Amino acid sequence: MINASEILETINMINQQHLDIRTITMGISIRDCGDPDVKRCCNKIYDKITKKARDLVRTGENIEREFGIPIVNKRISVTPVAIACECCDTEDYALFAQTLDKAAQEVGVNFIGGCSALVQKGYTTGDRRLIASIPEALRTTERVCSSVNVASTRAGINMDAVAQMGRIIKETADITGGMGCAKLVVFANAVEDNPFMAGAFHGVGEPECVINVGVSGPGVVHSALKRCKGEPFHVVAETIKKTAFRITRMGELVAQEASRRLGVPFGIVDLSLAPTPAVGDSVADILEEMGLESVGAPGTTAALALLNDAVKKGGVMASSNVGGLSGAFIPVSEDAGMIRAASSGALTIEKLEAMTCVCSVGLDMIAVPGDTSAATISAIIADESAIGMINTKTTAVRIIPVPGMDVGDRVDFGGLLGTAPIMPVNRYSAEDFIARGGRIPAPLNSLKN
Repeated sequence: MINASEILETINMINQQHLDIRTITMGISIRDCGDPDVKRCCNKIYDKITKKARDLVRTGENIEREFGIPIVNKRISVTPVAIACECCDTEDYALFAQTLDKAAQEVGVNFIGGCSALVQKGYTTGDRRLIASIPEALRTTERVCSSVNVASTRAGINMDAVAQMGRIIKETADITGGMGCAKLVVFANAVEDNPFMAGAFHGVGEPECVINVGVSGPGVVHSALKRCKGEPFHVVAETIKKTAFRITRMGELVAQEASRRLGVPFGIVDLSLAPTPAVGDSVADILEEMGLESVGAPGTTAALALLNDAVKKGGVMASSNVGGLSGAFIPVSEDAGMIRAASSGALTIEKLEAMTCVCSVGLDMIAVPGDTSAATISAIIADESAIGMINTKTTAVRIIPVPGMDVGDRVDFGGLLGTAPIMPVNRYSAEDFIARGGRIPAPLNSLKN
């Protein structure tokens, strides 16, 4: 039971510490919408999404109003289009992205994910068509997000796909001014129930329709740590665990209520600490509260490891439905503290890469000079994929080469995507490395069963 003191404490977390439900995401299977005729296929996809999600936004708004809990985004994820639409007789998969965008606009959601392909072990015809269409798909849509999984612990790294995604990111940046890349992520070990964009898609092992909820509360954790200044790390860990427990209970409540009202199964609560550019809603501030002068200083990776682990431990005690990514996100442009550290030079891409070994995802919302080569971007993806593959964890890259900008400039993405300083990249070439292609074999630990 939830007692009065817990209710009052939750109200304070919402009003003073930026606690919110970051997203209610409805996953919808469109595997049964495939049709050789493109027009019929697009119509089936549109009709299914608009039917299943017609009450999603209204229900979220009603829960927000009745419970007094902010719900920032209402979103949809669908079966990877490369899988669902492979039987269609067309090379132009941007048509399907435009259909998703039209459906998202009709039901009023913020984003729709699933313009996606899973190519960790190789390509299908649908995968090739989907990936080739990404730049045009993101140029001609507003709410569509795209993702490609290029590696896994069981399959290794598809280096042909890694090389191609470097080129795709460059092309997308060139025709969208960089903005399209904010909606494009390259994964290793992508999960099927992630409610957060840009990487959300409805996995093939998921039910027909499901509700997943993403909770976020960096400000709450930061506030809790202020009350244990100078305490040893086991006290810090216990404080974070207890805070994550309370945050997750709120997410569970909202998820169960949304599930009941929509008549859709409840999937998971993802308790990732997803920051925003707002002051007081920063993962970097949490790490600095532990005693770092600035995020990026020696000790940052250890602090992040403690934070990520404690969040997961606290969450699983509060809900048996914890899933998704569940940990700490470190998107540079979306975190006021990360922006500050990157601007001062305290935080570099190399340090961020080290931090991704222990956090929830990877190199996220990083703006780099517009003249960064496709091979360099591919090599950064390969490095992140290797971290994910070897450590049996999800890693990702959302990198944005901004045309016409160089180190020291700043780019404003708007809204929750925030503002990013252009970060320097290593200028030594990886051209010959990326040109090899082929597949980096799966590690020995892939044989564990």
